[in-house]
Amino acid sequence: MTTTASDISPTEAYRAARDSLLELRGRHDDALATFTWPDVGERFNWAIDWFDAVARGNHRTAIVIVEEDGSSLEVTYDEMARRSDAVATWLAEQGVKRGDPVVLMLGNQIELWDLMLAVMKLGAIIMPTTTAVGPADLRDRIARGGVRHVVANAGDVDKFSGVPGEYTRLSVGAADGWSDLHGAYRRVGDVAPTEHPGTAPSDPLLYYFTSGTTSRPKLVEHTQASYPIGHLSTMYWLGLRPGDVHLNLSSPGWAKHAWSCFFAPWIAEATIFVYNYTRFSPSALLQQLRAREVTTFCAPPTVWRMLINADLTGGRGALRELIGAGEPLNPEVITQIERAWGLTIRDGYGQTEMTAAVGNTPGSVVKPGSMGRPLPGVPVVIVDPLSGERLDGAGEGEICLDLAAHPLPLMTGYLGDEARNTDAMAGGFYHTGDVAAIDDEGHISYIGRTDDVFKASDYKISPFELESVLIEHPAVAEAAIVPSPDAVRLAVPKAYLVLVEGSSPDAATAESIFTFARERLAPWQRVRRLEFAELPKTISGKIRRVELRGRENDLARDDVRPDGEFRDDDFEH
Repeated sequence: MTTTASDISPTEAYRAARDSLLELRGRHDDALATFTWPDVGERFNWAIDWFDAVARGNHRTAIVIVEEDGSSLEVTYDEMARRSDAVATWLAEQGVKRGDPVVLMLGNQIELWDLMLAVMKLGAIIMPTTTAVGPADLRDRIARGGVRHVVANAGDVDKFSGVPGEYTRLSVGAADGWSDLHGAYRRVGDVAPTEHPGTAPSDPLLYYFTSGTTSRPKLVEHTQASYPIGHLSTMYWLGLRPGDVHLNLSSPGWAKHAWSCFFAPWIAEATIFVYNYTRFSPSALLQQLRAREVTTFCAPPTVWRMLINADLTGGRGALRELIGAGEPLNPEVITQIERAWGLTIRDGYGQTEMTAAVGNTPGSVVKPGSMGRPLPGVPVVIVDPLSGERLDGAGEGEICLDLAAHPLPLMTGYLGDEARNTDAMAGGFYHTGDVAAIDDEGHISYIGRTDDVFKASDYKISPFELESVLIEHPAVAEAAIVPSPDAVRLAVPKAYLVLVEGSSPDAATAESIFTFARERLAPWQRVRRLEFAELPKTISGKIRRVELRGRENDLARDDVRPDGEFRDDDFEH
């Protein structure tokens, strides 16, 4: 089923699908029943068939970048089209051609957006890479990705000095032995619009490395369709409209940046707003939100937790939509924002391997603890891990995509890893590795990674449920729950905790946290051990519970109780 006839252009087909979702805003059930992905034919390139089509002659602001010192840059849609034409011409002169993987290792700077469009216009493959990676990660990425060209800031080129490979070295700013991108900008307006590279919807467009929370980062391949067309679902979840000003707090190099700082806002013909800072300040962010009349705001739970401790009395400004992403949101955070601003933070779910798949969409009833329902066009099912069959009603299981429904937003697969692809696509489903509960109305609530959920005294423990309670304690900033081996109960829940500034990692604080948790959790969920420690994280900021589990197993094997570990039975109750 498609939204188009074969005699209309890819741009017209894409616009029709986009407009249908805009009209279906606030009508989730109708969207599920009627939305279909656009048929863009045999040739499609989002940067030309969509972005350029809406950008040329369009003087609406496409992007605003504000720096910490107050300076800013504003670029219109028309200017973005012409800038990216000039950059594409320059890249072609440097040898970039269709099908070449190109590393983009840049921060939140205008050149990143120019290059994303320009590389796409050439039919080359974009490989976003965070500036936080070091030489070892770069060697792995360049080798596995078959990289042909690298673009990095002049200040980062030294990271590549020991990274082998026959790749073209392109820099933003002057660097010895590297070609400076700034030469391209002298020709803005003097080059012809980039010709269509003839890419098919099935051709590769993006290579993304996952964050690697439980294993070596996987290399995900997306096509000219899976993200560019698939992110129509993300636009619908975010609630974006033409003319909106959208702020998403996400670092370049990770998939969520492409979701909400590139595709979804420009699909909606909204303005991308970027605020750069060296150290996060809730008050400074709130000032920018109000001053710049941001209408839609997406942030990870860590930021939302910091905001509820800030002064929210200045009001919400022009904000209309609030979204949480990256990890599940704790109900207490949602409640406090509702009290202060009268708006509900809407949660959602997706992975690097796909676009937004589940979400609380505008106008939907938000059930406490629920990520929402499947989004239009995304065949989300919950699969029983024992039978391998999808659930027909309420229950618990793994979040999957039904491959029989040909999920357009899904990756092609993990590049160069057929064994992992076989596992991920087993039984006619794409397996996310995430466990969730679904109710009779289709609302899905996150439980945890299949690797993170464990049993204690024969009861299933969801780390997320326990962590949600712990971070409500005023002394706790972050929490990670893992199983700690126990001779009697097989395993007991242990909390690794990061405290807020000013709290002491002592016995009194530990006793207070144990008491707080015991009063709010079922007896079988009882946190029986805790330790104050920094949490191991990936370079994208996600907690690596696998390291903590390994540490607990090592301690149990050696029969060692670590210094600084507190146990519930150390205290009288």
